[in-house]
Amino acid sequence: MVKANFREWTLDKIDAAFGTKQVDNHPLLHKLQTYQYEITPTEREYLNNLRASYRLYGGDDWNEAELENKIISPLFVLSKIDNKTFSYFLERDLAATIGEYDLAGRVDGMIATGFRSPGKPFFCMNEYKRESDPTGDPKGQALIEMIVAQHINDNTKPIYGLYIVGSKWRFMVLMGKEYALGDPFLADTDDIFDIFRCVKGLRFEIEELIK
Repeated sequence: MVKANFREWTLDKIDAAFGTKQVDNHPLLHKLQTYQYEITPTEREYLNNLRASYRLYGGDDWNEAELENKIISPLFVLSKIDNKTFSYFLERDLAATIGEYDLAGRVDGMIATGFRSPGKPFFCMNEYKRESDPTGDPKGQALIEMIVAQHINDNTKPIYGLYIVGSKWRFMVLMGKEYALGDPFLADTDDIFDIFRCVKGLRFEIEELIK
């Protein structure tokens, strides 16, 4: 048995170990990124304030905790994604044995069933890195977490993901052995409204998955 922490993985290593394949686009990712939601005036004002804070107060140099607390979690909380069926969790452990690999690590953010503690995860997020000093492979780390989430769901459900580097947000989807990375959204531009729509869309998609 090979023990491996999430932080050790890159896309190349994952493809070689698990037979996954990156595709240029995926209908589930397209559906998420084109989700239609009419942002309210109150939400728009709040999102404008988040964007302005990032731009005016050194967002590119925020560390992981600062990015999480100043822009990422506020946006997720604004989406009202938490309910008694599934919730947004931070810094929770995730693990599974898949083939010869004993995979484990702490996920920066996930949406999973439950509201006190996570059950089955359907969305994994990584990795709060500064734009000016990124390290590691956040997309690889996000994908390996998604593969563990897929295994926990008996490989029957699509798993959504997201990785963040500074102001850049890229949504992901994994279905079967295929995964896709969306075009980047920049949280310090008008893209922040598209990011918010995607997060609202996540709630809808997860509601459908757990019916």
